[in-house]
Amino acid sequence: MSDHQTVAYARKGLIGVLTPQANTTVEPEYSILCPQGHAFINARMTSLKESIEARLVDYSDSIEDHIAQFANAPLHAVALATTGASYLIGKSAEDELVERVMISRGLPLVTAALAVCDALEVLNARRIALISPYPPVLTDESVRYWQSRDLEVVRVVSAFEDSESFHPIYALAADAAGVGLASVKDCGAEAVVMLGTGMPTLPAIAAHTHWDGPPILSCMLALVWRSVMASVGEKLDKSELMDWIAARHWRKRIG
Repeated sequence: MSDHQTVAYARKGLIGVLTPQANTTVEPEYSILCPQGHAFINARMTSLKESIEARLVDYSDSIEDHIAQFANAPLHAVALATTGASYLIGKSAEDELVERVMISRGLPLVTAALAVCDALEVLNARRIALISPYPPVLTDESVRYWQSRDLEVVRVVSAFEDSESFHPIYALAADAAGVGLASVKDCGAEAVVMLGTGMPTLPAIAAHTHWDGPPILSCMLALVWRSVMASVGEKLDKSELMDWIAARHWRKRIG
């Protein structure tokens, strides 16, 4: 892709987003968060594996096939909109995946998990509290992943609901992410991370922009912020990230 190539609704940058097959949150939250002048196109990652964990690993193993869905669209970056895959393949394999896509496609691959890490680095936050929509096994994998990235997890709050819905995470209510914020406010964390790309997070973030606790991130907010920055090659900036966290450009888009 040539640097000068643009399309009508993406004069600043076009991002290809890879979304898990049944995820109902990525596209709506990406639409809300995406700044003017940027746009995204979406491709669904599919897998016939039976368990959630097996599908997550399959998504990363087949990433070249998933990116191929974009054909010759003039992308400026690719966003991998799942954190679970990063937890399960681990730090080294994730780093290799990012490098492989850059070599094969000439495009930055932004994973949701690494986007969170970059946001935390910009915030100078190493001590984190997690709000997790996952079942216990995947929550534990998540904790191990963040620790492998030299982060200290000081508290974990569960928003998991073991329901009979089509998917226990994607069917969470819009206020689920806000569960537990009061309990992490004074726990010594330097940032709060709402996990997963399937749990709706933006209403909770927008409702807490004036709270006096640590900055509140979600995996989706970090992913969109980081992929936008990658698409234009901009230097990561704390004040700009804080504007995202404060919902300055996206608050009015929440229905």
